Amino acid sequence: MDFDTLLKPEAVKVLTSASSKKRLMQGLSDLAEQAYGLRSGDVLDALLAREALGPTGVGHGVALPHARLDGLDHVVGAFVLLDKPIDFNSVDRQPVDIAFALFAPEDAGVEHLKALALVSRTLRDTGLCAKLRANPDAATLHTILTSTESEQAA
Repeated sequence: MDFDTLLKPEAVKVLTSASSKKRLMQGLSDLAEQAYGLRSGDVLDALLAREALGPTGVGHGVALPHARLDGLDHVVGAFVLLDKPIDFNSVDRQPVDIAFALFAPEDAGVEHLKALALVSRTLRDTGLCAKLRANPDAATLHTILTSTESEQAA
């Protein structure tokens, strides 16, 4: 599992219109529809249902919303950088400006967990998050995320 297989360039966006958690989830849902052909309404419902179980804001301005969906054959992701942080009920009560959503097939077990671990581990790197926040261009953000593993391996 790596970011190249997880994240299409079309699934990365700088979001300027998210003023709430629900609007962020809608932005992620729309992005999933554009990049992967998933139905935005289904994605939004699944994200909100998962969020109702407990917030996915993991701290330090990062959220990792995720959901299982019909119509997928492998785990895919969507990355959003917000121009203004929003309240997300995160574990550390800090507002969120980085969100990486994961969408997994209904029957994905270990693959979903591996993807979640990869994204979580990567976005715990404060230097990497600072680099992401300093580059509000979707193509640059995708390059930063997909080149992360090769830099860590070196």
